[in-house]
This record gives sequence, C-alpha cells and structure tokens, in this order.
Amino acid sequence: MATVTTAAPRATPTANPWPGVVALAFAASIAALQNTAVVPLLPVLQRELHTSLAAVTWTLTLSLLVAAVATPLLSRFGDMYGRRPVILAALALLVAGSVMAALAPSLPWLVAARVLQGAVAALVPLSIGVVRDVLPRNQLATGIGVVSATMGFGSGGGMILAGLASGDWHLVFWIIGGISLVAAIVVAVLVRDRAPAGRGRPDLLGGALMAAWLVALLLAVSEGGSWGWTSPGVLGLFAAAVALAAVWVAVERRVAEPLVEMAMLVHRGTVGATVASMLLGFGFFTLLTGMSGYAQSPAGFSASTLQVGLYLLPSTLFMLVISLFAGRFMRRFAASTMVAAGSAVTALAALWLVVLHDAPVHLYVAASLMGIGLGIGYAALGTMAVEHVDPGKTAVAAGVNALVRIVGGSVSGAVIAAVLAARPGVPGYQWVFGAAAVAGVLATAFALVYGRLNRRALTAPSAR
Repeated sequence: MATVTTAAPRATPTANPWPGVVALAFAASIAALQNTAVVPLLPVLQRELHTSLAAVTWTLTLSLLVAAVATPLLSRFGDMYGRRPVILAALALLVAGSVMAALAPSLPWLVAARVLQGAVAALVPLSIGVVRDVLPRNQLATGIGVVSATMGFGSGGGMILAGLASGDWHLVFWIIGGISLVAAIVVAVLVRDRAPAGRGRPDLLGGALMAAWLVALLLAVSEGGSWGWTSPGVLGLFAAAVALAAVWVAVERRVAEPLVEMAMLVHRGTVGATVASMLLGFGFFTLLTGMSGYAQSPAGFSASTLQVGLYLLPSTLFMLVISLFAGRFMRRFAASTMVAAGSAVTALAALWLVVLHDAPVHLYVAASLMGIGLGIGYAALGTMAVEHVDPGKTAVAAGVNALVRIVGGSVSGAVIAAVLAARPGVPGYQWVFGAAAVAGVLATAFALVYGRLNRRALTAPSAR
C-alpha cells in the first residue's frame, strides 16, 4: 500500500528560505565537530588528567549516550514548542558546555561538560524538520542532503581542529564555544519555522529508562576485558541492560506520546535506513577513533595531534567537496543507492587498514576513502529515513534515524576499549578496523535490499 502523502502544515513562505537552510547546515556541522574533536585528544587527556584510556573514553561515549536520549526528547519538544527555540536552546547548552570544558580542572568536571554538549545532536532531526517545512517539495531532497552532508564535513573538521590546536584541549573547547555562539546568532537571525503543532507531554520516564539500559550495556562492554567477561559484575550489567531494555520497550508501547515510536523502528519504509544508519555510525566512529589511536600509539607512528589532523585532512576535504555537490547527487541517484555506495567505500577504507597499515601513506588512503564514503552516505541518510513515511511523521522518522546512528557511535567507544584491552598493539587495531569493515558491508546490504523493496512497493499496482 502506498504511503499517505497528505501535505503537512508548512511555514509561512519566505522570499528565499535557503539562507536559513545554510544556517542550519552550519549548526549541524558544529554538532558533529564537537564530538570528533575529542577523538584525537583522548591520549592527551589521559596523560594530562593522570587517568586511564578507558576512563577518558567516557568523555566521548557519555556525550554520545546523552545525545541518544536528547535527540528524540528534544525532537518532541520541537513539536510542542517550535523547532527554532529548541535549536537555539541546544546551541546555548553547547556554548555553556564548551566554556565549562575549557575551564575543566579534572575528568569529572570535563565529563559533566560533555553531558551538556551532548544535547546538540538533536540539531540534525530538528533541522530536517524545519527544512521540510520551509522548502518546496522539488527542493526538499537537496535541502536535506545539504544538512546531512555538512554533518559529515563537520565530523572531519573536528579532527583538523584538534590538530591545529596542537593538542591544547582547553583551546579546542574555547574555539567550539566561539563558533557555537556564532551559529546561534546566525540561526536566530535567519531561521523561521511554522508554529508548533500543539502541546503534549514529554516522555521523561522513557528517556530515563533508555539512558539506564545504555549505560549498563556500554559499561559492561567497555569493562569486560579488565573485569573478565564472565565476572559477576559484567554479567550483572548485561542482565541489567536486558531487563531495563525490556521495561523500556514495554513503557514505550503503552505511553501515549513515546520517546521512540517502536513502530517506526520496524516501519518498512524506514527499517533499512535505521539499520544502515546505526551500522554506519558504528563504523565511522570505530574507524575514526581507531585511526587516531593507532597513529598516536607506539604500535603505530607515535604521531602528535597535529600529525593526526594531517593524516585525516583528506577525509575532511572530500566531505567538503561532496557536500557542495550533494544536491546534484540527490536529484540523480536514489537515496538508498547513495547510502549503500557510501557504506561500501567506508568499509573499503577500514579493510585497507586491516591489510596495509605499516606506513603513513596508508592512513592517507584510508582517510580519503572514508571521506568519500561518509560524504556520500551521510548526504543521503536523512532522505532515505523520511522519503517513505507520511510527511507528518518526518520529525519522528528523522529523530529515530539520528538516534540509532548515535547509539551505533556510542557503542563503538566501548567496543574499541574492550578489543584493545584484550589484544593490545597492532593485532588489536586490526580487529578494530575489521569491525568497522564488517559494519560497512552490513550497512551496504541493508540499504540495497530495503531500497529495492521500497521502490517495488511504490510501483506495485496497489500503490498507484
């Protein structure tokens, strides 16, 4: 049966909505940048804060976990109070968290700051919702592609920022705070969206339960190597994660306005994008963190943060170039085809490092492939997530897609910590890159299969 295509309420037409779309794309790129900027800083934080690598990894993992909860929750607030004010509130939290992180004297203080910064991940689905409201239908795919592609560019830019700051993590967070403030001002001036649809009740219980089972799961995975996979603590955490997840699903199925619509997770039009997004998020953060860690480790090249930034510069440049042509790609190719192609190239980047990793040139090659793959894949993920659902469900579908991508990224940090604890040195990093390659291959398969199924459903006699 065809997807219902009744028009959703739209914003008051403006002479030219594209300056607002560009402003949202800029904000979305910062949302990605603030996460990846931390990746090459992990060894620096470990050394300067006198703690373990597993401990400082939580500055990345916990921020992603908060992002996973904040994304659907703030998307719901956007429906209730308007997306523009919620976007501005998320940017304000990013500014506050950046200043707090820049002044952080200890790891707990820094982790608390990163919790505040995690809320900014909701900018992506909120921005897609605004774009759908303000752009005419024939420009919609281009607008969503621009927002999604610049998110990939921001991911690469974070690594470059950390390198240019020569590992001075205080300076990195001051810069993030400054550009976040600029983004907030630009969004306030240029972005308009439709009036909120109405009031409602946020699913705070669902958010708390989701955070609880994710924390239990990630803690079990990250500490499995040091505590022992069959130790009472790890087994207890896994059991708690399963139990809490079951309770969370039960609550979400019964509450009137759930944090995550369970039906959307398995919706025929979105499930391919959902799984591909989660796998691509996992593969991206696993590959990015693995490359940074390997380059800086004695097993690799003992590189500085500046050198790491140079190694990864090709990825940023390719993401930038692809983001400029995202609109043309979206008009010419199906979104599922682009996601599949991007995932396949990302898998090739990871596989390259499994086999070849004994010279810096291989990092340059892998970074180039990663930039091409993520630039193409990220440009189409947003469109693939929403193109086969009712327009009124756009924000929900985009929020679910962003959620699973973030969950995939948050799991990657715990997996890397567990793998390197079990297999230190070069073999451990080969396993890390191998895990990223497998994720990319699976993402390719899901995008291709469900893309074809959805196209067949739209062209079937019952859909006409």
